Amino acid sequence: MPQWTSTVGAAQLARLLGSQKGAPGGRRAPAYRNLADGVRLLVLEGRVPVAARLPAERELAAALSVSRTTVAAAFDALRTDGFLQSRRGAGSWTAVPPGRPLPTRALDPLPPESAEGIIDLGCAALPASEPWLSRGFERALATLGPAAGTHGDFPAGLPELRRALADRYTARGVPTMPEQIMVTTGAMGAVAAICRMFTPGGERVAVEHPSYANVLQLMREAGVRLVPVPLLDNGLGGWDLAGWRRVLREAAPRMAYVVADFHNPTGALASDEQRRELVAAARSAGTVLVVDETMADLALDRRPGEPEPRPVSGFDPGGSTVVTVGSASKSFWAGLRIGWVRATPDVIRALVARRAYADLGTPVLEQLAVAALMTDGGWDAAVAQRRETIRAHRTDVVAALRARLPEWEFAVPSGGLTLWVRAGGLSGSRIADAGERFGVRVPSGPRFGVDGAFEGYLRIPFTVGEPTASQAAARLAAAARFVAEGAPQVAQTPRGYIS
Repeated sequence: MPQWTSTVGAAQLARLLGSQKGAPGGRRAPAYRNLADGVRLLVLEGRVPVAARLPAERELAAALSVSRTTVAAAFDALRTDGFLQSRRGAGSWTAVPPGRPLPTRALDPLPPESAEGIIDLGCAALPASEPWLSRGFERALATLGPAAGTHGDFPAGLPELRRALADRYTARGVPTMPEQIMVTTGAMGAVAAICRMFTPGGERVAVEHPSYANVLQLMREAGVRLVPVPLLDNGLGGWDLAGWRRVLREAAPRMAYVVADFHNPTGALASDEQRRELVAAARSAGTVLVVDETMADLALDRRPGEPEPRPVSGFDPGGSTVVTVGSASKSFWAGLRIGWVRATPDVIRALVARRAYADLGTPVLEQLAVAALMTDGGWDAAVAQRRETIRAHRTDVVAALRARLPEWEFAVPSGGLTLWVRAGGLSGSRIADAGERFGVRVPSGPRFGVDGAFEGYLRIPFTVGEPTASQAAARLAAAARFVAEGAPQVAQTPRGYIS
């Protein structure tokens, strides 16, 4: 059994190396060291996944127009540094050094009672939308009687909420029946149920790289083998379709998990053409494509009348490939804990049958509240209000970061709740650790990667406005100075110093 789960071609690796900036300063390192550092940085950034097979030395030398001796010396340096493993007959594949801290869990929200004096940027969620939340529960209490007269267990969800969700998909151009909906306890409950059904034996699951930290951790704990597929252009370029086709063909994952709408953490929005091609590739490979639409309502720059991208399920009319996950958490309020799955009726029946061994069902009152909001216009009004809030917060956060940390790099997404930031060549993990000293919590990049990738990144959500945004940026700047002044120097890379 090979130790690698994907491959990187010589031409592809040459392009990735060529996109890196030149080394700072006037001192020139040996060619082999520049090459080794370039590959090392690509692994740390997640642009080349861990456990990716690299091209043969002779093939890479030809693609880079260097000698084979240079490539061999670079591979030797990478093996010495722990970023490459090799075996005769199997080739060489990327790795991370033994003992290097790896992401093992998502960042838990800071309890409100413990938040005094600390700016919590770890949780990408906002307070409830009012007065819409209260109105929804008033309607729910008024209509509770019929449900309260039953046993209260609705494993597939309340009929009125399933109908409301089906109608919303139909209005988006994807005809849907209530029998194609299962209501879950949040999006995480939906993904957990899907994983239990499709990957019971630790099968391979392809994921975007980076990806949502909580889902990555859920899958790790489920024992699946994660196969990362890098995103293009620091995330905002969307899916690398050539990379996806290669992984689906070579790794043959049982399932793939993607966020097509305002991806968490990068904010990327997949185009209709990308959606169509990925569905076709997944169908050809026999891979179940799980699409997380948690952020789909949060378009911030869409002009009135401008069409939204077609749901990914719209490119799978037979329903054999795409399973969709949705949630009220980002659009409305995480405290509702209402999520859902849209799939074919037979998949929904199978998920419902397995639910008897999990949580049995989702609380009734919350379902009634969401159903009321979705049918009386309250949901759409609340989402519009939420977009205005996030749009204002995005402006404040971006301005504060640019003022306090001009060396940090990011592209402003057109929607969603998060900003994916390259932390000026410093370790994101060290900045996150130092941030606790200065009163700001922020998740480091490796939490969103596989096997320690994205060390140079941070995720910053649009959950605060002024003056808190400026205070948070000032505290992050203090943490960055602390890391820059106190961190030991390491090998120079084409983008600066990475610790």
